[in-house]
Amino acid sequence: MSLPRLQSDSDSPSWRIITHLQRRGSATIKELEDVLGVTTTAVRQHLASLQGEGYVERRRESAGVGRPHHLYSLTGKADELFACYCDDLALTLLEEVLAVEGPERVTLVLDRVSRRLADGYADSVRSSALHERVEEMAAALEARGVLTDVAIAEDDIITLHTYNCPYHELAQKHAEICAMDEQIMRMVLGSDVSLSACMMGDGGCCTFSIQS
Repeated sequence: MSLPRLQSDSDSPSWRIITHLQRRGSATIKELEDVLGVTTTAVRQHLASLQGEGYVERRRESAGVGRPHHLYSLTGKADELFACYCDDLALTLLEEVLAVEGPERVTLVLDRVSRRLADGYADSVRSSALHERVEEMAAALEARGVLTDVAIAEDDIITLHTYNCPYHELAQKHAEICAMDEQIMRMVLGSDVSLSACMMGDGGCCTFSIQS
């Protein structure tokens, strides 16, 4: 089972379980039997699959007289299955700051944002050697869903390539986002970094050239 399949088949038993739990907070197997109109075995199979994907968790609950029972609820990971307009919100906020405050204020805001984002990599990028720091940065980006690779040229210039942009919607309309990304790299790596190619232009990836 994958996230796209869950989203694309709104009448599937798994999706109906997810939406029921989202609305109700939790449910027992018996309640889910009634929702789906299927057997206990079928409900358990769907729940096992959703638990394996990390979308559903189970807890044991005792309520008064009688045997304890299990309640099923959604995990935080299930939030990614529902609509998120973070890019729209960020883009609208940026454009409103630009319209009301002007480009200098936007630059100041993005500078502060880049410092906070750079701080988020502090625990992941800790080596004293530059090439190792670049490798650690690449690994941290990969962990956040950004595809990367690293190469070292004969002139000792290190290149870090990224193949998808975490700020794609923003960067398409505002080049300041690319400059912010470059500044984040500079802060985290503690080295001279230049964005020598950008996927928002003609390149198929963003290339950051790094030298000590």
